[in-house]
Amino acid sequence: MITENTIHELRTTLKSWRQSGTSIALVPTMGNLHTGHLKLIEVAQQQSQRVVASIFVNPTQFGPNEDFGSYPRTLLQDQAKLEQMGVDMLFLPDVETMYPEGSATVVEVKNLSDQYCGADRPGHFAGVATIVCKLFNIVQPDLAVFGEKDFQQLAVIRAMVADLNMPILIQGVATVRESDGLAMSSRNGYLTDEQRQIAPNLYQSLQGTCAAIKAGGTDFKEIINEQLDKLLGYGFEPDYLVICRSDNLTPANIEDTDLVVLVAAKLGNTRLIDNIYFSNN
Repeated sequence: MITENTIHELRTTLKSWRQSGTSIALVPTMGNLHTGHLKLIEVAQQQSQRVVASIFVNPTQFGPNEDFGSYPRTLLQDQAKLEQMGVDMLFLPDVETMYPEGSATVVEVKNLSDQYCGADRPGHFAGVATIVCKLFNIVQPDLAVFGEKDFQQLAVIRAMVADLNMPILIQGVATVRESDGLAMSSRNGYLTDEQRQIAPNLYQSLQGTCAAIKAGGTDFKEIINEQLDKLLGYGFEPDYLVICRSDNLTPANIEDTDLVVLVAAKLGNTRLIDNIYFSNN
């Protein structure tokens, strides 16, 4: 596995790949890799000839009171996992490389970025869109692979690619879960042993919402309130639990068929997100 730290070195290598007609996939990460990340690598390898993974803990997507400083950084273990997976290149830039002094350009997908997680984390999705746009411009991949656990993030990236006419295929990959249903996440490591036992109830709330709708429930507000009461009873502090159209994340009504249920909640000091999407035909 080649490891590049500078944009110039990376582009020099990628140029030789492109000249030979090689297809290139990008898997952007913030490191602390788990099985969910490795599934993204696997999908990228299935759909392209070369895979570039990036590790960069992006400061602009963290708020002033969030966990940028304490976000888990496990570079040596991450490099070993990527090497074992057969990744062709690791892009490992520092902050100065990605945000040179005087950087003033911000990429923002309006409306879609202002709700749900965007409402609770102002500026978060502008930070995500900006760093992903920069990575796309640097690597210029044919394909980019993202997990569906952060469904809103995936929607923001897809909208950005469409709006800016980027010739990149965005591939979403189903959420990888622990045996008890908890979505794999780097932040799960923040949970205490007791909280870890409670955390799977977040996914159960999504399943309960889905089951109620599929059983013919039409009062979405009542369905949501029932699940919110359960989450509060388990000790969660819900930020939101919403039923949306899966194509644009606008609030769903009973006539919509392709739905996604989004949830975000704190358990202690740890903020967890998850989703479930389904067709209600």
